[in-house]
Amino acid sequence: MFLKSPPELILASTSRYRRELLARVYAPFECEAPGVDETRREQESTLALVTRLALGKARAVAARHPAAWVIGSDQAAVLKDSAGAEMVLGKPGTAERCAETLRNCSAATVAYHTGVALVRASDGSAYEFIDTTRVIFRELDEATIARYIARESPLDCAGGFKSEGLGISLCEAIESEDPSALIGLPLIRLCSVLRRVGYPIP
Repeated sequence: MFLKSPPELILASTSRYRRELLARVYAPFECEAPGVDETRREQESTLALVTRLALGKARAVAARHPAAWVIGSDQAAVLKDSAGAEMVLGKPGTAERCAETLRNCSAATVAYHTGVALVRASDGSAYEFIDTTRVIFRELDEATIARYIARESPLDCAGGFKSEGLGISLCEAIESEDPSALIGLPLIRLCSVLRRVGYPIP
């Protein structure tokens, strides 16, 4: 049974991608920057990283709004080298770094780990989960990479591509349980958790 008046919902993020995703399934909600240090700790796995940051972001905002439910999320794109070591692909920021990232992704599989936390400070409630989506890239030559960056400029996206846009043309396949996860917020599982705490999502 849904609550008659669900408590305030806050997205602990300034990402326009996450804001647009959440707006697909629920409104109104607020957005607030969590102000959390996102530096990866020494020898920290990417799964541990996204779990820690998702919870840390949610708790940072929830501390300022104890009665609200707060969503925190973090995503890391991971490519394994020939020795099996993890290489985290961040947001490239520049066209040069984006090209370098896409060269590394050529004919490779990149795992996108997305951690999500939903917390409420007033009673200490917390729900956490992780989605992993795997992107298998086709072989990318220099001309393909240059054309793609020029047309889409995905400089603020982990791994340097947007699956919801032209970036889909760079893929051979995407292995996923939730197509929204790759964009930044796994809506299928999140909707389930939001319904569980009383939000009237169909």
